[in-house]
Amino acid sequence: MLGMLRAIYGDKRGVTALEYALIAALVAVVIIGGVSLLGTNISKVFSTVANTI
Repeated sequence: MLGMLRAIYGDKRGVTALEYALIAALVAVVIIGGVSLLGTNISKVFSTVANTI
């Protein structure tokens, strides 16, 4: 019983997986925010060019 508890306490794979998941989620939020911001700016640029032509 004591050996099993030590094995569970010493297992750090779950913590590492959680850290990687949080990093991946943060990267996804930054990418989504950047693309949405860039998308609206590009749309305005194309509209300006279309109106100029």
